[in-house]
Amino acid sequence: MRYPFAVVAALAAMLAACQSPHTARPVSPTVAHPPAMTYPVAKTVARIDDYHGVKVADPYRWLEDLDAPDTRAWIEAENRLSLGYLAALPERERIRARLAEVWNYERISPPEKYGNRYFYTRNDGLQNQAVLYVAEALDAPPRVLLDPNALSPDGTVALKGYAVSEDGRRLAYGLSSGGSDWEEWRVLDGDSGKPLDDVLRWVKFSGASWRRDGSGFYYSRYDEPKGENALKAENKFQKLYFHRLGTPQADDVLVYERKDQPDWMFGGAVSDDGRYLVISVARSTEPKNLVLYLDLARKHAAATVETLIGDWNADYQFLGNRRETFYFLTDRGAPRYRIVAIDLKHPEEAHWREIVPQAAETLQHVRLVNHGFIAAYMKDAHSEVRRFDLRGKSLGAIELPGLGTASGFTGRTRDRETFYTYSSYTTPPSVFRYDLAAGTNALFRAPQVAFDPARYETRQVFYTSKDGTRVPMFITARRGTAQNGANPTILYGYGGFNIPLQPAFSPALIAWLDLGGVYAVANLRGGGEYGREWHEAGIKTRKQNVFDDFIAAAEYLIREKYTSPQHLAIRGGSNGGLLVAAVELQRPDLFAAAVPQVGVLDMLRFREFTIGRAWESDYGSVDNADEFRALYAYSPLHNVKPGVDYPATLILTGDHDDRVFPAHSFKFAAAMQAADPHGKPILIRIETRAGHGQGKPTAMQIEETADVYAFLLDAFARAAGKP
Repeated sequence: MRYPFAVVAALAAMLAACQSPHTARPVSPTVAHPPAMTYPVAKTVARIDDYHGVKVADPYRWLEDLDAPDTRAWIEAENRLSLGYLAALPERERIRARLAEVWNYERISPPEKYGNRYFYTRNDGLQNQAVLYVAEALDAPPRVLLDPNALSPDGTVALKGYAVSEDGRRLAYGLSSGGSDWEEWRVLDGDSGKPLDDVLRWVKFSGASWRRDGSGFYYSRYDEPKGENALKAENKFQKLYFHRLGTPQADDVLVYERKDQPDWMFGGAVSDDGRYLVISVARSTEPKNLVLYLDLARKHAAATVETLIGDWNADYQFLGNRRETFYFLTDRGAPRYRIVAIDLKHPEEAHWREIVPQAAETLQHVRLVNHGFIAAYMKDAHSEVRRFDLRGKSLGAIELPGLGTASGFTGRTRDRETFYTYSSYTTPPSVFRYDLAAGTNALFRAPQVAFDPARYETRQVFYTSKDGTRVPMFITARRGTAQNGANPTILYGYGGFNIPLQPAFSPALIAWLDLGGVYAVANLRGGGEYGREWHEAGIKTRKQNVFDDFIAAAEYLIREKYTSPQHLAIRGGSNGGLLVAAVELQRPDLFAAAVPQVGVLDMLRFREFTIGRAWESDYGSVDNADEFRALYAYSPLHNVKPGVDYPATLILTGDHDDRVFPAHSFKFAAAMQAADPHGKPILIRIETRAGHGQGKPTAMQIEETADVYAFLLDAFARAAGKP
């Protein structure tokens, strides 16, 4: 899920890596199955809640107490069962070895220039975490600034974000442990690479932004949780602070808070000219925010936080400024977004100037570099990039290699160059350097990946959902794959929080294709592929549209004979985990297997944990009678029915997930196992040093993917009646 100001990667379909030179032989669907299993006993308790007169049982409420002896014993028993079952699958070890082979390729981030130095991250292939490097010039040998792999023996300490001072001499960075959203921020000396004494704790959903004089930086944090497990406690009353280098966190200056608004979150960004601190205020995951600012040129005693945008009427993303003119990307008056200029002296909407109007395509991201705009559009979920000057005059397009995704476009207002990454489902991420003055595009770094992309192809198709809506879907497979209804197929989806699914390279995907598989990604309503209207068509009481879109995607794949119900699996994570669980319950006849990962599965209690209350903007609230009825109608935990032949199900979660509280998955697994104890396998795989997914070590990703693929092949063989 997307959280305002979080330094987190958007959840993507599958994982990142690559492939080896030789071709793997297709896996036979005939496998020997592990013996029948007995599920761990999950006790039930007499817990009843009343929602608008509806009595709702919650027999597995005790699993919400993560550290209770009964819960830990249940976790251990489930993992013994699941890991033993998965390890016994005959193809599992060969798949794992193949994944380790294909994962081994270089991955770097687009360089960012501060002072005369370039900063970027690099993973040499099988490193658990990417390493942060600095180079004195583009062609100079880089040196290591920070290697997170040296910070923990199991690779579970991750670099979640960093910010470099204007002169490139100081670097603030955030680390998380075990996949937690909680971060600890520290500071490095950019010259020596040595750590300074600064330590900031209880930081969450925040980046950092330096003052231009390098004296310190702005960041957001919560108070330390009191009396409750930090992985479970609700996150309320975030505050914006300024940290001055060399001082203890207790002395940090409180810049802004709202004691009357427990759910508001704040992100502070210093403008490129150093004059203003621009504060974006969010109250949920809804793409609507307020905008405040602080004039940093004023003496502290005279400086006050001023309101620029004071109504919750649209999304406003600050792009930069030219003296007192601020530029924003907004969907105010433009559901597919436009660029506007606002004068601080006359901020009323009547005085706004439209710089780049709304287009037929969704304007997704904009960067202000070299005194002009680089605008990344989505056309049917793939990228197109255009340039404009500050008056909105077109400067042409940045040509991309094909049907894929371009991201990054690093740089600031005065920079003459920008770096970006391009990838597709079968094109590994390559970094390009674009000279904005000359208008020339050049490949900066491409990974050496030992596979032939010409052997694979991606098609974009369009299908019709239940209510007649036209929905796009990408289908990737080997060239020449026969549409005979027998191809092992994974259908992936998300459909929420205004997040689009765009083409992205995955070594795990290449390994799946090598096994003879088909991989389909449906661009469902609720996402951000077509702007505000597409998003709002899949939220709250309209959430069923998302499930209908996913079901229609499965029906299309079956109808067009890409696959059949005996060879079709569905997979998704977070909000996509909800999607998979809800759809497997609604249409169990369509699928042989389902893999809901870190899913939101108890739709009546999601707001009780961590940042869950912020999701009500997409899901709705149980306090509203109509929204409660919609939630209750599809909530996976509350729609498990005894006697139904459910697909084989592998539930994935981490016991350190403090985004989607793991009890969602615990309770759903217990309910599914109790309802169908003698049917197809229903397993839960619980990673005990992992969270929501961000920062998960490479080794963990490989092991998890091997388990998923082996489980799916076994499920397909079972569904086809193979011994």
